[in-house]
Amino acid sequence: MGVGGCLALPWRCLVVLCLRLLFLVPAGVPVRSGDAAFPKAMDNVTVRQGESATLRCSVDNRVTRVAWLNRSSILYAGNDKWCLDPRVVLLANTKTQYSIQIQDVDVYDEGPYTCSVQTDNHPKTSRVHLIVQVSPKIIEISSDISINEGGNVSLTCIATGRPDPTITWRHISPKAVGFVSEDEYLEITGITREQSGEYECSASNDVAAPVVQRVKVTVNYPPYISDAKSTGVPVGQKGILQCEASAVPSAEFQWYKDDKRLAAGQKGLKVENEAFFSRLTFFNVSEQDYGNYTCVASNQLGNTNASMILYGPGAVHDGNNGAWRRAGGAWLLPLSLAHLLLKF
Repeated sequence: MGVGGCLALPWRCLVVLCLRLLFLVPAGVPVRSGDAAFPKAMDNVTVRQGESATLRCSVDNRVTRVAWLNRSSILYAGNDKWCLDPRVVLLANTKTQYSIQIQDVDVYDEGPYTCSVQTDNHPKTSRVHLIVQVSPKIIEISSDISINEGGNVSLTCIATGRPDPTITWRHISPKAVGFVSEDEYLEITGITREQSGEYECSASNDVAAPVVQRVKVTVNYPPYISDAKSTGVPVGQKGILQCEASAVPSAEFQWYKDDKRLAAGQKGLKVENEAFFSRLTFFNVSEQDYGNYTCVASNQLGNTNASMILYGPGAVHDGNNGAWRRAGGAWLLPLSLAHLLLKF
């Protein structure tokens, strides 16, 4: 409860009635400001939650009695404290000013406060309205989400504050420009992989610095091989074929020569698989290593493959269809003779 909760019933009602009779302020009479010759209290006092609010009432030598009230409850009458709230203290009771302070203000303290004075047997009142501002606070926000490409995403960010905060969403991405939504809700239809990443909700009301929270949106999509190049290596040298693929979740890689799958521990070969690429290393290239190789990248959403060639010096290969041959025909004669000798 606010500072209005001062005395327990039935004494509270009795005291308020006595004070009204003392100041000749009948119940139900609208609160009015004093005349031009008599200074009135401040019109409004605006403070932030947790700060102290000072309520001042100007008086002069005509004043014989004075009090501060909150709605129908007495806070102070003269130097006497009638309110049990320890946060309410008397600051000044002089010939020119009668002021109180409410410490550690909260939202329930907001509302009208009345300064009542008795002058020349004529009661005068003036009212000040206490406005309590509250910093923005995000009380509800969507959890991180994982969705397949092409799906629909709905994000929610709920915040409180006084005045009501303004909520905006923006995509934390080098390519993103400006806000993607100026509302509590962010709807994305047919999401793409470029729209994955973090989305930041900001709540601001100029009372304090904006508060921000982020939601991570993961967009899943099948593998896409972005780089796979053929390589020429002399016999006896080290050769490397590399396959790069983008996928979420990360792709699993497999290597084939023609239709035969290559094992990771196969003699003379090393297969290294990372999140976005796979590397096939030949430590000592032989004539038997030359040929067409296929990299297969797959995840639960699909698979794709790319072919590349390991060839020797002087070989001519077609990067489009994987066909390859030696330049010139002189090298065919020794191979043909060797093949015939083996048959015998």
